[in-house]
Amino acid sequence: MAFRLEEVVPWGRSFEEYQAMFALSDKDLSGRILGCADGPASFNAGLTKRGGKIASADPLYRFSREEIRNRIDQVFENVLGETRKNAHEFVWETIPSVEVLGRTRREAMDDFLDDYPEGLDAERYIDASLPELPFREKEFDLALCSHYLFLYSPHLSHDFHLRSIRELCRVAREVRIFPLLELGAVPSRHLDEIYKKLQEQEYTVSIIPVEYEFQRGGNRMMKVRNDATV
Repeated sequence: MAFRLEEVVPWGRSFEEYQAMFALSDKDLSGRILGCADGPASFNAGLTKRGGKIASADPLYRFSREEIRNRIDQVFENVLGETRKNAHEFVWETIPSVEVLGRTRREAMDDFLDDYPEGLDAERYIDASLPELPFREKEFDLALCSHYLFLYSPHLSHDFHLRSIRELCRVAREVRIFPLLELGAVPSRHLDEIYKKLQEQEYTVSIIPVEYEFQRGGNRMMKVRNDATV
């Protein structure tokens, strides 16, 4: 049995995990960043505390803090249960157990919830979703998409992926997507064809190893640029 979820669920990762997943340098963090499909991750809160410039886009942000907290509570044990049943799909090093995973994710999501009201007022959290975003061309230096594209390949079509990546390239000078696996710790069914299509459409595409691996084999990100539109 492989790890399964019937829908996209709110599940947040930390600032430090974003740094590792996307190989973010100090120079990267000094630019204007878009986090797309961030959900209840604490990256926005963490970067803001460090003086960074960031906006996060997710349809989750149409809801109140309490509504988001309640939704996290509804899915939390199910996600941990699926992880426990499929423990062989994960690398238990930095995070040594399901129990530590639960505490780590709760801490990140609590940091998000603490920051959320202020972030809404500052328009750092924006109710928006792929494949169409309400931003100007090249409004951002870097767009990050964590645990949405490719991960939810059973739920999101090939066409959705292609349109979404092209839209991210419209609003940002560079796009990074992590991981390149889908649920079940297998390579995304869309990855090879998306890579080929983007190259055919004259995007610069590369697959980069990163120093982060929780899903077994999930230690690569996709980097995409469309310099012709810069």
